[in-house]
Amino acid sequence: MAKLCREPILMVGEGWDSYRLLDSGHGRKWESFGPRSFIRPEPQAMWSPRIYDWAADAEFIPGSDEDGGGRWQALGDSALPEEGWPLSWEEAHFTAQPTPFRHLQFFPDMAPVWDWMGAQLAGQTDADTLNMFGYTGVGSLALSKYGRVTHVDASKKSVAQARENAALSGLGDAPIRWLVDDAAKFAAREVRREKRYDGIILDPPKFGRGPKNETWHIEEGLPELLADCRKLLDENSKFLFLTVYAVRMSSLALAGLVEELFADLPGTVEHGDLAVQETGDNSRLLPTAIFARWRNSV
Repeated sequence: MAKLCREPILMVGEGWDSYRLLDSGHGRKWESFGPRSFIRPEPQAMWSPRIYDWAADAEFIPGSDEDGGGRWQALGDSALPEEGWPLSWEEAHFTAQPTPFRHLQFFPDMAPVWDWMGAQLAGQTDADTLNMFGYTGVGSLALSKYGRVTHVDASKKSVAQARENAALSGLGDAPIRWLVDDAAKFAAREVRREKRYDGIILDPPKFGRGPKNETWHIEEGLPELLADCRKLLDENSKFLFLTVYAVRMSSLALAGLVEELFADLPGTVEHGDLAVQETGDNSRLLPTAIFARWRNSV
């Protein structure tokens, strides 16, 4: 029976050559993405910045809605980049570019998650893993060194970018299935097919729409989706990792759901926060998301 660890865990990303959290405060964060730097909204940065003047290429100005809309504003003499530029994480290469939803084509706070998944699959080259809500595919590229990957996202544009990132990484022929599909419907079909995976990562949005205009609300859809994910794993599987952003809930709530669904499997259920550490001599951490994860003890 999977054991729940009640004490929360911090998974901290310290940055790397292609990404740094330079400073944060007053509801914003200042980050470098390779040769460029940007200012983005960050409601959890309630403290004061450590650096007085943030010199950046552009700043994202949020709109009045809660769904991440807004616009980018070029700063100083800089022009907003019209084309992407290459970045990397270990062997994965990908393109960064400002998007209409404040992101830059990847989520840098996921780096410790990619490391953790690799640790669960260490030594394997024939694993079969599933990345749902896979966005532009950096997580799928990280998983591909351990075997086959199924990458699912409802956005045709995101999947196309993921394919381009694979080619940029020299992984165009890697055993990755790139699927434009509604994640919940795909998981349900995989259950009917009696499919089995060694590991699953899912990063569902608070609200979203599928390729056929299906609507997704996380509070309503997550329990059923996770129940299907459980059916795609067995006693020999290695992990499930769930991240959730911008919701009014605790990681303990996520862990409680995972514990209930995984009660018949061995291993451990853990939960906590993802965070990014600022550069420099200080160790200030900026929380970004909550997570729950199951790992096998076998």
